[in-house]
Amino acid sequence: MNNFCISANAMEDKGCLSCHPGWSQKGVQGEVNCLKCHNSSGFNFEEALTDIRSFLKDDDPEAHEMAKDLQQEIRTAVTQVTFPNRKNCGDCHFTGGGGDGVKHGDLDTSLTKPNRMLDVHMGTDGKNFTCTRCHTTAEHHIAGRIYTNPAVESRKSLIEDDLAPKITCESCHSAMPHKNDSKMNDHTDVVSCQACHIPSFARVNPTMMSWDWSKAGKMKDGKPYIEDGEFGKPVYKTIKGEFKWEKNVIPEYFRFNGSLTSTTADDIIDPGKIVEVSRPVGDKSDPQTRIFPFKIHRGKQPYDKVHNKLLAPVLSGPKGFWTTLDMNDAIERGNKALGLPYSGQFDYVETTYAVPITHMVAPKENALACTECHIRETSRLAGITDLYMPGRDRFRLVDTIGWVSVLGAFVAVLLHGLGRFFMRNGKED
Repeated sequence: MNNFCISANAMEDKGCLSCHPGWSQKGVQGEVNCLKCHNSSGFNFEEALTDIRSFLKDDDPEAHEMAKDLQQEIRTAVTQVTFPNRKNCGDCHFTGGGGDGVKHGDLDTSLTKPNRMLDVHMGTDGKNFTCTRCHTTAEHHIAGRIYTNPAVESRKSLIEDDLAPKITCESCHSAMPHKNDSKMNDHTDVVSCQACHIPSFARVNPTMMSWDWSKAGKMKDGKPYIEDGEFGKPVYKTIKGEFKWEKNVIPEYFRFNGSLTSTTADDIIDPGKIVEVSRPVGDKSDPQTRIFPFKIHRGKQPYDKVHNKLLAPVLSGPKGFWTTLDMNDAIERGNKALGLPYSGQFDYVETTYAVPITHMVAPKENALACTECHIRETSRLAGITDLYMPGRDRFRLVDTIGWVSVLGAFVAVLLHGLGRFFMRNGKED
């Protein structure tokens, strides 16, 4: 559904399996196509092998020759099987959630060949890092910020240990990245590097910011339809509902220790409140927690009015919602497939999904100015209320002492000036 919950038929949906091959039920751990990540030639091995099998079954000698030609093409393409490049990774991560920029605000096809203004690390006119430069692997366990063990559980720097997984900014830049600027370095134990160095996301391509399933099912002239918006992206689809897209989005900020918690179809929800399908975990007292930027995707999705639980309708296939436009039937089939009860009564509830923002790092000259946070009227950190921020917050005692100091200094300067004036005039007399 929206907010990227997995529908009941994800295990069989070809769209899902194109990025999650391990979900296949054909083995203990599923079947993974190695070439999905390691094929940089652009050659379609799957199609070629299918054609070869077909040609070899044909009695026509010409078909056998075509099979030999394809075999030679495969041998040539295999020489380009190498470490994953940005396109390999992006084929899944740039289009997560069903399309370019749908899920991640900081990952889309603009990062295939970005300039340094879009991402200072991956820019082809800058460092030109591949994804694996930071997301190192050991036996196909890919280093990341949230997966397996959160990166912040070990903020070890490569300066200390060159074998440490390169999964936090501190891994390469240390905890004191600002030379000759101790005040900025004073922030690194509270504020993440991303908070200041990613001023906005979706700076080239738009990202989907909301998805309303409650409006799905409308027809035009008796037929399903699609309506595009200002960015050339769909703002309405009969089979999916209403969307909103944005560019140059300012993140929302939360305390984050590297872990996310989720609401599943087994959890009781309060339909009178916004349901946080995914939310960051972090506490001020936790030394591993930092203030971190997020994309907050908002939506509406179905829930069980009796059991107060989110629902998992079947979407694709001949009896899925995308074909029948019958949400109740799709829910019945989906929950039954998952072995979950369904009361037969559903409505829609507002939801949010938090996506950490950690790519599209701008050059240092484009990092946030101090006033972006330390100003009362427009502070980016207005939602972080459990700390005192000079310039943003008013603390009566501190303000009083400050104003008394200012007034005292003014009076002292005035008295000093008057004293010098009268003393000089006295000497002249």
